[in-house]
Amino acid sequence: MTASIVGWAHSKFGKLSDETLEGLIVKVAGEAIEHAGIGPEDVDEIVLGHFNGGFSAQDFTASLVLQADDRLRFKPATRVENACATGSAAVRQGLRAIDANAARIVLVVGAEQMTTTPGPEVGRNLLKASYLPEEGDIPGGFAGVFGQIAAAYFQRHGDQSDALARIAAKNHKNGASNPLAQMQKDLGYEFCRHESERNPFVAGPLKRTDCSLVSDGAAAIVLADTQTSLSMRRAIAFRANEHVQDFLPMSKRDILAFEGCGQAWSRALKRAGITIDELSFVETHDCFTIAELIEYEAMGLAKPGEGARVALEGQTEMGGRLPVNPSGGLKAKGHPIGATGVSMHALSAMQLAGEAGGIQVPDAALAGIFNMGGAAVANYVSILERIK
Repeated sequence: MTASIVGWAHSKFGKLSDETLEGLIVKVAGEAIEHAGIGPEDVDEIVLGHFNGGFSAQDFTASLVLQADDRLRFKPATRVENACATGSAAVRQGLRAIDANAARIVLVVGAEQMTTTPGPEVGRNLLKASYLPEEGDIPGGFAGVFGQIAAAYFQRHGDQSDALARIAAKNHKNGASNPLAQMQKDLGYEFCRHESERNPFVAGPLKRTDCSLVSDGAAAIVLADTQTSLSMRRAIAFRANEHVQDFLPMSKRDILAFEGCGQAWSRALKRAGITIDELSFVETHDCFTIAELIEYEAMGLAKPGEGARVALEGQTEMGGRLPVNPSGGLKAKGHPIGATGVSMHALSAMQLAGEAGGIQVPDAALAGIFNMGGAAVANYVSILERIK
């Protein structure tokens, strides 16, 4: 354990029409520094996760973090991007700066403003996270990509609409208790299961309730080396942090196996010296319900093709074998691309500190996080444990 999370901040996610990208970044940066109990002058390095992809006219954004306080001026600041795993890429860069003894304290911010972009343009922007020569003409944008994945999964393993609806209903029920979530409404299984005017099919077998939300939002964490963190107010240590990158074209992989996800989980669990059943909860990348279903198999909760059973038996509900997405996940909390991975780490740290309010997992001791970019292309797994 070379580093810990010692402070965090998290905006509400949703359609934040009164906010700007800069304003979101500045707000969470200042709040995270204050929460850590340090001054801006104590920060050695800054990393910003911002996907952009056309959502913002301002494309050079690393220095926007400096707007939070003049004392951040002249600190090294870098923007990173790795599709929908951009936030976790920023976290990993911060950790590596500490691992290399190049920094003692790192401020990591993730942010995105998406709702000011017209719907068709949102789809085009997100599709940039696919392999355009082969996948760029798929109807429905990235929803179309995962609609094809869902259809192929159904063809191989049978119609899993019941399981997808259980996943959606679970995450919406959890999100109803999360004041930071974009959608705080328990939609119920029946609504998620059946096509309706309010829940139409979007792509393949995926309905609107199977798709994550277009969102604005930001989150930030402060990282510190272990020695420094033990002198702080709180310390949530990284037992493991792994990054596995896979081929971009889906044609070069078994897209139903999420092999990069499986590799990242296997390496992280081995490094942490634990099994999946020792985790208290997991925050996983449910950009679409079919993704969460396949991730159950990739993380080792179920054998290939048997992920539906995990959902249908309620194993991943609050109080189940392994609660998954107590925050409501991307499905209910929202998915502002650059903020998502940082949000997962901030909310998991809140859980381990016992500060998660209505979404608190009782006696949470070990957290697992999986953040994915593209269709299981960029894969990041963190395992966290409170040490102070």
